[in-house]
Amino acid sequence: MSKELERILQRLDQLLPPAPPATDWAASIAFRWRASGRRGTGGGSATAGYLQPVRQVHRIKLADLRGIDRQIERVEQNTRQFLDGKPANNVLLTGARGTGKSSIVKGLLNKYSRQGLRLIEVEKNDLVDLPNIVDQVAGRSERFLVFCDDLSFQGAEEGYIALKVALDGSISTTSENMLIYATSNRRHLMPEYMNENLETKYVGEEIHPGETVEEKISLSERFGLWVTFYPFDQDEYLAIVAHWLKTLGVKDSDAAREEALQWSLQRGSRSGRVAYQFARDWAGRHARKK
Repeated sequence: MSKELERILQRLDQLLPPAPPATDWAASIAFRWRASGRRGTGGGSATAGYLQPVRQVHRIKLADLRGIDRQIERVEQNTRQFLDGKPANNVLLTGARGTGKSSIVKGLLNKYSRQGLRLIEVEKNDLVDLPNIVDQVAGRSERFLVFCDDLSFQGAEEGYIALKVALDGSISTTSENMLIYATSNRRHLMPEYMNENLETKYVGEEIHPGETVEEKISLSERFGLWVTFYPFDQDEYLAIVAHWLKTLGVKDSDAAREEALQWSLQRGSRSGRVAYQFARDWAGRHARKK
């Protein structure tokens, strides 16, 4: 009987997912959260997941980010407070695409990694694992930014609920060495529809938004610091192009500026990302051979 039970246990052990590997904290300054096993309908996961070191970290200098000095100043000040053990806020960076929202976070990691700053990138669908991430980093001496890039929700998804609870409103919370930084093109992180405005009520001179609007606002307002990014005008866009051309070892010129404007019209955007992409294309075609 004991042999039969042993064989059954061996078979069960083969069916179970492998134990997550231990985190190699010295391998990188940035990590990705990898969920282990598929979640069932109840939302639980088979295992706790693990932190995977990022071997090739995207190095960005804050000095290379142009036209967003005010936004950099606000987020950097908050991050310095966090590193110094002072009160600091979770941050939501919203606004025009390609204007440097995620680049600021990467630039801060590049600048302050020697002071103990670390980054953990978490996909939207894995936000339900935030309590597990907190448990893994709570005893560490480093300071961690949980980074959610291009965050948006279609409704009250599991990740939406988990993030809302983590930001505020749960008896268990994030540890003192962790903040959440998120970027989104939507200020309220969810789509907004015209018919939702019909729920608005007017009491005297006061405006009372409907329950649907209130629910959508409730998540974004739990971030203590909002930083908004705006589209660049033509002069700002061309200044960014000139900066990247110089960085890539190519001279700025009337021809380059003219083509840069045509490039932005084709893309339908004058953003830092579009300026950088144009500069790489122009430099690749006009740089001298080494």
